[in-house]
Amino acid sequence: MTGKIAITMMVNGEEVSRSVAPRDTLADFLRQTLQLTGTHLGCEMGACGACLVLLNDIPVHACLMFAVQADGMSIETIEGLNDRGAITDLQEAFHQRNALQCGFCTAGILVTAHHLLSTGQTSSREEIRDGLSGNYCRCTGYEAIVDAIETTARLRKAALGRRTSVEVSA
Repeated sequence: MTGKIAITMMVNGEEVSRSVAPRDTLADFLRQTLQLTGTHLGCEMGACGACLVLLNDIPVHACLMFAVQADGMSIETIEGLNDRGAITDLQEAFHQRNALQCGFCTAGILVTAHHLLSTGQTSSREEIRDGLSGNYCRCTGYEAIVDAIETTARLRKAALGRRTSVEVSA
């Protein structure tokens, strides 16, 4: 007996089936087995947020979850968000606002920011700061990060308003 367990999950929109050791974390599975290295391992205690991924559209610390626990679920990594263009405007805002330094924590922050924007948790700077409380960055102050998320929220809201007014007039 190999001691491995067969799992199947959706990762970035593709069905993935593999056999894993029961002790393999989701982060290790994504990084080592699937070569999705945007999910970083920082503290490995769920405190820094560098390993955040979306599990059924909810941010989770991949370092604290076993891969077998994700069996049958949907995972989206920073690579998936990037590939489908879900964070293009957010990435541009981070670049324009200089909201990143070394980049180690950026993937986790972008996953969090995407979730905040998708769920409308960006109505104030305080709400954005609260949403980012699970992400730790050693290289930069959070003001530029909050600026970038706030800018993206404002631009998305304006674009939605333009689309809505075009649809009403059509």
